[in-house]
Amino acid sequence: MTPTTPVTPLPPDHGTTAQLDERVTGALVGAAVGDALGGPVEGYSPEQILERHGGRVHGVVGPWSGDAWRTARPLAPYHKGDGHVTDDTLMTHALVRVYGTVRDHLDAYAIAEHLVPDLIGNPRWIPELEAEALPLQRIFLAEKWLVARLHYGHVDPREAGTGNIVNCGAAMYTAPVGLVNAANPAAAYAEALDIAGAHQSSYGREAAGVLAAAVAAACVPGATPQSVVSAALSLAKDGTRAAIEAVCEVAARHSEFESALAPLRAAVAPYDTVGPDYRAPSLGARRPSRLHSIEELPVALGMLLVSGGDFRHAVLGSVNYGRDCDSIATMAGALAGALGSPVPEEWAKTVAEASRLDLWEPAATLTAVAREVFERDVRRRRAHEEAFTAIGGAGCSG
Repeated sequence: MTPTTPVTPLPPDHGTTAQLDERVTGALVGAAVGDALGGPVEGYSPEQILERHGGRVHGVVGPWSGDAWRTARPLAPYHKGDGHVTDDTLMTHALVRVYGTVRDHLDAYAIAEHLVPDLIGNPRWIPELEAEALPLQRIFLAEKWLVARLHYGHVDPREAGTGNIVNCGAAMYTAPVGLVNAANPAAAYAEALDIAGAHQSSYGREAAGVLAAAVAAACVPGATPQSVVSAALSLAKDGTRAAIEAVCEVAARHSEFESALAPLRAAVAPYDTVGPDYRAPSLGARRPSRLHSIEELPVALGMLLVSGGDFRHAVLGSVNYGRDCDSIATMAGALAGALGSPVPEEWAKTVAEASRLDLWEPAATLTAVAREVFERDVRRRRAHEEAFTAIGGAGCSG
């Protein structure tokens, strides 16, 4: 699809007919594909991307620095590109493994008891390192905070996120929370906020809750990009809500990403603390605030609107936006996939092979967990209804 190609919205009955396993698979595979496509151009502007690639990115591309990727950025000697997923996907899959172990709703204590040991105790293939290593050796400083605070500092997991860099670190991997709470945005929001308390505070934590809620809303039969945004706005607070509202108001006026790139950035800029130069953050960057928002979530929701829910268009718009575009594309890919828009097979196959990861196994695991959790929730709800009725409350729903 070229930037000027008109958007083809999802068929009216597509979201209605997509089943749970399709939605979970679409969201998780879609997130990984978005992550891999955005990785090689992360940190650059739309203009720089245009110049570097002689046009917009339309699929998997190689590293920004070509064969010099090992030495181009000594502090981050990662092979970004060629279909390699980044830490967004590594963390998402790690959270799925926690769900696969606990097989119930999670909280901040589950992060301390299961996620952190997984990061520091189980070597795995790390695509960007092209080697088997501990995930801890690849994840960003904001995620290393989990290990420092929970494993070494023994901080109360519910409060461990306080003091961390306020960024998208928690939001980038909370799509599984929305999928376990499929079609229940409020429950997804609450669970993600609890989980994210171990990792983030302020608008970083809020973004995790809202992204999970948006994914859950995308699983509602008949959901549309507009209904997903409405669900997000119904739960979002403070600067996060204001940023989503501002960005999506602008996004509604566009139907292709090329014309939307600059307006979306202008809309989110007042709420983004990083500033105009992504690689040289402002002095107020990533500090707690009730007035601000991470950039990634509002832009991902904006691209979902611009694309009409079409996976390819939403992800390519996110990728070509630049800045933290691997995380933006991760979120947009999860949302479009949960809505039922198919992930291009050629992209999924390329990313799976290049990253040497089974992108479908985590989806199978999480689908089974979601069903088990739902059944357990029904039993818990019925037990509550019976007990409430026994003390003179309203009658059971039957």
